[in-house]
Amino acid sequence: MTRYERAAEYHHKGFNCCQAVLASFHDVTGLSEQTSFDMGGGFGAGAQTGELCGAIAGAVMTLGMLTPVDAEDPVGSKRRTGALAKEFQRRFKEKFGDLRCQTLLKSKVEATEATPAAADLGLTNRCDVLIVTAVEILEEMRQEGK
Repeated sequence: MTRYERAAEYHHKGFNCCQAVLASFHDVTGLSEQTSFDMGGGFGAGAQTGELCGAIAGAVMTLGMLTPVDAEDPVGSKRRTGALAKEFQRRFKEKFGDLRCQTLLKSKVEATEATPAAADLGLTNRCDVLIVTAVEILEEMRQEGK
């Protein structure tokens, strides 16, 4: 099963967008699936406020786990991880036009050429497309060494 399929499957089982993204990287973050589910539990539906999309929150948590803090340089670490979070959000917004859960849920989100992993899986649910595309962007960033 691919990371994309795993993320979509988590969502189909009832896990929120943040949990699905974060848990799909459990093999590289060092977090267990359960810890990923626990950490992401409050971030669904824009942390229950409709604000930052949970798929983005899960991606930012994943980036944090993949770029651990250097206790000798906490400010530099914070800047590095912050720059990655900004880059992720830039790419996500480029594909979907927004970062807010409430806005994304009202917009026409569908699998297209801009979201190849979601298109390959034939996804039609907007959250599934957002989740799988978040995973796809993270994978692209990892391959680029970011």
